Amino acid sequence: ALPISVNLRAAVKGLTDEQLDTQYRDGGWTVRQVVHHLPESHIHAYICTKLALTEQEPAVKIYHENLWAELSDARTAPVEVSLRFLESLHERWVFFLKSIPSSGFSRMWKHPEHGLRSVDFLVQLYSWHGRHHTAQITSVKERMGWK
Repeated sequence: ALPISVNLRAAVKGLTDEQLDTQYRDGGWTVRQVVHHLPESHIHAYICTKLALTEQEPAVKIYHENLWAELSDARTAPVEVSLRFLESLHERWVFFLKSIPSSGFSRMWKHPEHGLRSVDFLVQLYSWHGRHHTAQITSVKERMGWK
């Protein structure tokens, strides 16, 4: 499978500002907000990974992604900024993940709402997360007949 950032870049290639500012579903974020959400969310997960490898069951702070999505940068910044950010972040995260021993994937961190989670769980979740949001973008493109 292609890296999430490659698929995401392909999904938004050629979209106009009007298309980027279209909600992927009624009441949902715009395509632009989804693109900007991905590196924000993934940097949080990357930091959770690092904390889990360097501290004993660290408690991590959650953030309010819906409020972040309403901030000006998430509503108006060019998507290219977040595409480059996500590509660099994933390159760094993969480099880090390849460096840890297999036992590192069982290291735990504490989510304030969901309790203890492993690094392995986090990696699997964020692999799905990127594919999920990319699919939201490709589905709105298909539904709207955008090429």
